[in-house]
Amino acid sequence: MKSLHGIDSFSTKSMARLKGIEIVGEDVDLKTIVPRVESFLHAFRMTDLTDVSHDIDNGQLKINIKLKEEYANTYCPQFSTLNVRKLISNKFQLPADTLDELEILIALMASPLAFTFQSVDSLESHIRVRKYLIQHARKTAVAFNTEAGERPFDFWKYEEETGYTLQPNADLITALLAATQPETTGALYDFSCYRASEYVILLAIAQEAQHTNADLLGEIEAVNRKFAIKSEQFHSVYLHEYGSMSSPLPVEYYVPGDRLWFKNPDEKSSDVKGYEGSWVFYMGDGLFSNFWNREKPYSLEQKCLEIYYWRDGVMRDAGGTLKMDEEIVNRKMTEALADTAKTSLILNRMSRYRDPSGVYENGGCIDTTREYPRSIYKDCCEVVLPR
Repeated sequence: MKSLHGIDSFSTKSMARLKGIEIVGEDVDLKTIVPRVESFLHAFRMTDLTDVSHDIDNGQLKINIKLKEEYANTYCPQFSTLNVRKLISNKFQLPADTLDELEILIALMASPLAFTFQSVDSLESHIRVRKYLIQHARKTAVAFNTEAGERPFDFWKYEEETGYTLQPNADLITALLAATQPETTGALYDFSCYRASEYVILLAIAQEAQHTNADLLGEIEAVNRKFAIKSEQFHSVYLHEYGSMSSPLPVEYYVPGDRLWFKNPDEKSSDVKGYEGSWVFYMGDGLFSNFWNREKPYSLEQKCLEIYYWRDGVMRDAGGTLKMDEEIVNRKMTEALADTAKTSLILNRMSRYRDPSGVYENGGCIDTTREYPRSIYKDCCEVVLPR
């Protein structure tokens, strides 16, 4: 079946493949876990909308929680989670903070791949981390700079070998807020989109650890006083990746708090440093983060159009270096959005899955995978820090 933009996608019948949430652990006991799950779902008013079942997996009890098919088709048709917030806002009269958590939970329960936890407590912790992440992503504002980084030096110091590390008496949470949320210091600091995303993830993890795993928070702070965990190491220490090139996630399936990459499928403009693609967070309500102009987060369509028109914004400066003219890109986007036929043609191309790394043929900008924080809940903690 085709989606609105002609993307090969999952059919309605494939909702039967929905995997949702699994709770599997050595300490999971049917007599205690079922009432705990029921209490958890009742708190979110989800009892009548979900199926809860159990099975034995490799000698361990496995509890599965997923949306009933009729509600999965209503809230997440063809696995699209982009309209969940609007639908639940009409049905549930809840504070914004609780709506964030409920939107996360519904997306998890409608997943085509299983999200596995060792306890209901670790599931609740995971939802809170995602909630903190999207709330901080909405507030993050930085200056785009791929050539250099900048941090508030009351909290951070820089050395070539170790990168940006915490000042001796700096608190990690306060330092991360100071670097990413201008209300803290009154200033914007230079970041690449990838490095900024790491700070937002670490901030959410630290905020949750403050309440549920203080020992881990102390260890994270200690490491950050010695050296910066970044790039591939950050990914391996703090994140899970789900989906793959061979088993791609549905094009419109996103859980609030996912980090993802949009590839620039145009070979020439991808040679402009910083425009190889775009790292963003899905913040819920159909919106993706925009750290350079946080008041204007992207819809999926807007993000696809922006990346498409990077090909028209390429220029060379006086020194011959390739640069991007954002004014041209913005003007082209505005013109396209006023022309339904043109927009449809562009989205039909850009909404395809991306080509493999280094290939620029028929692919669009949509990645096949997403990333999310590892569990940090007490005995279920999956974060192993380097020494």
